[in-house]
Amino acid sequence: MLEYESMLFNIPVKDHTPDKIKATLLKHPEVKFVSLVGLDIGGQNTDEKIPTARFLEDMEKFLVDGVQTDGSSVVLPIIAELNNARVDIIPDMDVNWYVDHNFDFIDNATGLPVGTLRIPSFLVHNGTTQVGSRAILRDAVATIKKELLQLIKENPYVLDYLPIDSAEDIEEIVLTCATELEFWVKTPDEKADREELSTAQVMKEQYWKRTIGPVRTALEKTLILLDYYGFEMEMGHKEVGGIKAKLGSSGSFDHIMEQLEIDWKYSTAMQAADNEKQVKYIVRDIFRMHGLEVSFRAKPIEGVAGSGEHTHFGIAARLTDGKTVNLFAPTDMKAEFLTPIGFGALMGMLKNYEVLNPFITSTNDAFNRLKPGYEAPVCIVTSIGHTTEQPSRNRTVLVGLVRDSNNPLSTRFELRSPNPKSNTYLVIACCYMAILDGITEALKAKKASKELEASLSKAFGREDFYLEEDREYRSEKDVFEEYTVEERDRLFGKAPRTVWENLSAFRANPQKLKVLLRNNVIPLSALESYRKATLDQWSTELHNRIIPDTMDLLRDCKKLHAESDCADFDVHMWDKIHSSRVYLGQDTLSQLCLLTRIKVALDEENYQVASDLQLEMQEKVKELTDNYIQYKKNLF
Repeated sequence: MLEYESMLFNIPVKDHTPDKIKATLLKHPEVKFVSLVGLDIGGQNTDEKIPTARFLEDMEKFLVDGVQTDGSSVVLPIIAELNNARVDIIPDMDVNWYVDHNFDFIDNATGLPVGTLRIPSFLVHNGTTQVGSRAILRDAVATIKKELLQLIKENPYVLDYLPIDSAEDIEEIVLTCATELEFWVKTPDEKADREELSTAQVMKEQYWKRTIGPVRTALEKTLILLDYYGFEMEMGHKEVGGIKAKLGSSGSFDHIMEQLEIDWKYSTAMQAADNEKQVKYIVRDIFRMHGLEVSFRAKPIEGVAGSGEHTHFGIAARLTDGKTVNLFAPTDMKAEFLTPIGFGALMGMLKNYEVLNPFITSTNDAFNRLKPGYEAPVCIVTSIGHTTEQPSRNRTVLVGLVRDSNNPLSTRFELRSPNPKSNTYLVIACCYMAILDGITEALKAKKASKELEASLSKAFGREDFYLEEDREYRSEKDVFEEYTVEERDRLFGKAPRTVWENLSAFRANPQKLKVLLRNNVIPLSALESYRKATLDQWSTELHNRIIPDTMDLLRDCKKLHAESDCADFDVHMWDKIHSSRVYLGQDTLSQLCLLTRIKVALDEENYQVASDLQLEMQEKVKELTDNYIQYKKNLF
């Protein structure tokens, strides 16, 4: 049994002086390595191993100059090309540093797991320009903190809604964020029974149920360990997806396939993103130690609920007297839903969401999750509650208002579209830039809370000072059940269905894009780098993984009946199945199959055609899969 009290879990910001770092590492000889963790534009991080002794020898040089790599080691297309590829990894001194423990490798001298001190770092191109996801988030935070404080000073009327006497009483604007992590766990080689999982989901047989066996042990160990890191764990529980585990003949549980969620305390914007990275490493390690595979994919199993990573956004003011005031929460929580700052923030996220979405939903897997019927948002719409005394519990909207009249500090917005594979740094950065845009317009127009509530609740076709005329933005209804697809598209905008359609929003919405480019928070080179990285990932995965996997599916759909012993229904269904297989995957001299046509379109960089054909492929594959299930069930 490991003695957690003897282990080093983090080095907090206050201890980032050379003397304290050295003393800490010498006290913990089990920490054998140091890793400077740079984060590229695609959300991937570096993980080099510097022996701790070597780091201590030249610590001050490492802390100032970092280590050097090149553009081939990180995802920075356009920015760091082969002939201009120098990239330095420079430590971030303003966030906590965490120790990554190798529980499979025990240090003989201490009896503790060998550790690697992971130092979150910035990427610097050519010795001058900081690039990558961390730099974008840092600059977004600095922009909104500075400009929001100035807006309050220029528009003091907003203080009438807050327990703040003067803008001069505000010492600092504080941005607070939190993420909720959902994930699937299963025993290795366990295959999904989609119908069984779907039935369990509809009947809510797993949601909030008591965990058992290795899942319970791994979950409990994870929550305890994460608390030692200082994450202040709030909850761990079963989510909606999963089936009941079975007790095997050996006395161990097998056939495990369950969806879980864990939550921890909010933090500042950059620290929240760093925390989420570290939490995922620990979750994967602990569950693997108990023979369980962890998937952070958005939609690991078709036809069953995917995994989200709901992201929460708040803004507070720290006053000169030490008090903290939530800038979204009005002084009278029963009279108003939000302050003008809060309404402006919400409207900014909704109005500009088309250009936020490419940073949030950036993979094929992510789009598989965002479909009606699985509590995943597909419409740009919010819910704030029927009345100020009746908080919103609408799980079908994109952005929800979380508020408690007895705890104003908890007032925040929950964005429900991100998933565990979203780049949290860019999600937070872009959303705060949109929030700043909405607040700026609301305050410059001197709008009161009631006026902004009316704007947010406006009917389709009504002109507004900020929101678009031919759109609606608020609904307290179930948007999946109480609107038709046509109504949703007309009122809330037609949602993109592929990565290509999503990326196309950058060029289709130049005015909204300016919101993200404000103050050069996202330089044009970074935007084009991100666009190219995402486009390359989408096209490569579609060409080299999804299409081959689909071909394997077509080959697995084999004829199972004998002509001499079958029903006419079997013959009919097989004819339909085989026709679908041929259309999807078999070329002739006169006609290319659908999968080949997609590959040709990608090879020719005709991405619009490839996107349209991908949608057709998804429909055809679903039809084939459903027919094959029906066909198999009819056979004795």
